[in-house]
Amino acid sequence: MNLLAIIVALGLEQWRSFEWRAATERAYVQYVRGIERRLNGGTLAQGVIATLLAIAPPVVGAAAIAWLLYTVHPLLALAFNVLVLYALMGFRRFSHAISAIIGALKAGDLAAARRALASWSGTSSTDWSTQEIARVAIERGLADAYRQVFAVLFWFVVLPGPAGAVLYRAAALLASEWKGALPGDDLTVLTRSLQLFGLPARRLLWLLDWIPARLTALSFAVVGDFEDAAYCWRTQARAWPQAFGGEAVGVVLASGAGALGVQLGGALPGDDGRPEPRPEIGMGDAVEAEVLPSAVGLVWRALVLWLLLVFLLSLANWAP
Repeated sequence: MNLLAIIVALGLEQWRSFEWRAATERAYVQYVRGIERRLNGGTLAQGVIATLLAIAPPVVGAAAIAWLLYTVHPLLALAFNVLVLYALMGFRRFSHAISAIIGALKAGDLAAARRALASWSGTSSTDWSTQEIARVAIERGLADAYRQVFAVLFWFVVLPGPAGAVLYRAAALLASEWKGALPGDDLTVLTRSLQLFGLPARRLLWLLDWIPARLTALSFAVVGDFEDAAYCWRTQARAWPQAFGGEAVGVVLASGAGALGVQLGGALPGDDGRPEPRPEIGMGDAVEAEVLPSAVGLVWRALVLWLLLVFLLSLANWAP
């Protein structure tokens, strides 16, 4: 049943993306901002209560609806699972964004590639070279594939019904909204209060990320260059800064870079013209535009591997 829901949701999402997905996320962000305005006194206890108030309603609501539908008919519960996954997963956004960048770079239209990357990632890439665009596109693509596909699928399979998928996406949005100050930020009163208030949300996401990030990294190693992926994962993942996704994203990017045999990370031109320092991860050649299709292929092969594992788990559950 889980495998069928996943396949149908992926098929629907590739056919046509969920039109109200961004609006749904914005509505949730507005909801958690309201909680913050009412409860943020800058203490850890208030942060724990606020995190529970932000996470529990959508998770409990999704679980309750799924259970009620299952009591009526299992097919209704299946349809609800498909709807939730269709609304939460963003594989199409990753694959189509990279396809647009690949097309622009093949046509030699650097300005169009910069616009496509800026529209996707929200970063300013006005002065970026072809190599920098390709490098950031791979980084963003691997991170998005993890956050919006692999981690969502993991918790969908682990927890009953759609509760796990809702839990993960809600926690990811909440931790991003309540992330507090990052290294180099000007610590205003607001960011100081968010440091403690948002800590429970960020810790929750860290816990939810621990297993699926490593399973995703292992998947990239299995379907790519295993030896280099394992080496980069082991030696470089922890160097990835919190400002760019932290440990979980570092694990995924290090393994992905090693699996592809390329160098990711490294300094980028900042908005003020000065280089923005970032550690280098991966090994091998510098990223060129020709590597982008290989990155998409790596994610697809890893996704097929996950579907195969879900199928085998389903068979094991059906066995007498």
